[in-house]
Formats: sequence, C-alpha cells, structure tokens
Amino acid sequence: MRQRVFELRNAVLRQFAATLAVASLVVMVGLGGASAQSGTPAPDQGKAAAQPADAAARDAAQNQRRTDEFAEAAQVISGPAGNPECVWLGRRVVRLMWRDDLDTAFRHLDLYDRFGCPGGHIQAAFRCLTRFGGQIDPKVAETLDSRVHACWINPASQPQQAAASASPTAAPTTGNSQAPQPAASPAPAASPTLAPSK
Repeated sequence: MRQRVFELRNAVLRQFAATLAVASLVVMVGLGGASAQSGTPAPDQGKAAAQPADAAARDAAQNQRRTDEFAEAAQVISGPAGNPECVWLGRRVVRLMWRDDLDTAFRHLDLYDRFGCPGGHIQAAFRCLTRFGGQIDPKVAETLDSRVHACWINPASQPQQAAASASPTAAPTTGNSQAPQPAASPAPAASPTLAPSK
C-alpha cells in the first residue's frame, strides 16, 4: 500500500512539474512578445514601414508617367500607331528587338498586328533607335526606355551630333512648322503572278 501511495505521489508531482514548466514557458513567450511590441521600434522596423510608402509613391509616379506618355503619343501620332495598345506593344517590340530577344519580340509583334497596329511604325521606330545606338547606356534601363519612346513619337529624329552638323546647311524654318510625321506603313508588295501556259 505504501508503494502505491509513493507512486501516486510521484505521478502527481510529475504532472505538477510538467504543468508548471508549460505555464512558465507560456508566460515567458507572452512577456517576450509584449516587450518586443513596447518601446521604441528597431531601426529596421522603421525602414520596413517606410519602404511600402516609397514603393507606392514610385508606382503612382510610374503609372502617371505611362499615362502621360500614352496621352502624348495620342496627340502627336495620328492613326492607329497613337492608340495606347499600339504604343505599349510597339515600344515593347522595339525594346525587345534592341536587346536581341527576337523570339519574344515576334510574339509581341503578333499581338501588335492582331490589334490592327501599323507595322511600318515599328520599322521606322527601330530605324530611329539604331541611329541613337551610341547614346544608349545598356546598364541604365531608363535611357533605352526614354529613347524608345522618343523614337516612337518621332521616328524621324536624329542624334544631336548629326542634327547639329545638318542644321547650318538646312534652310531656316518658320515658327509655324509642324513636327515631322511618323513614317507610314509600307504597302505590301504585289506578288508575282504566273502567266497561263499555252
């Protein structure tokens, strides 16, 4: 009987010790969490809170810039090449061609054609971009994007050196001259027909 009492007492003590260990662990975790929430925030937490606000401001500025570029293209370019979908897809095609990603460029070109956008405008914009090849920094994406947009808006634009050397020989123009218009889409070549054999 005495042995049973000792066994029972040991079982109760073990249960009490286990309960006490779990309770103390819960209290320690609770105090650690409460102390982490109170007081001054760590410097990393302040930076992390500022980053979403900065990212939202950057996204808003980028969306506004895109909207402005589409509006500018619609005002300057008459015809379907000024439509937002043609501007967006066309600039992507020209950018991808510049980066030698021709497979992706051709997939985008299929979409561009599907929207009824003029293929000649892509040719003219890419031709313009090749004239500015020395001024595009491959490490800075903004230079390529801004140059692609400028060439999309005005495919007849020239680099500064060529424009400066050509301006003294050019005849003076009046202030009422209009901006150069983008190149028209080339007409498809007529396919040769075979004469019927006699």
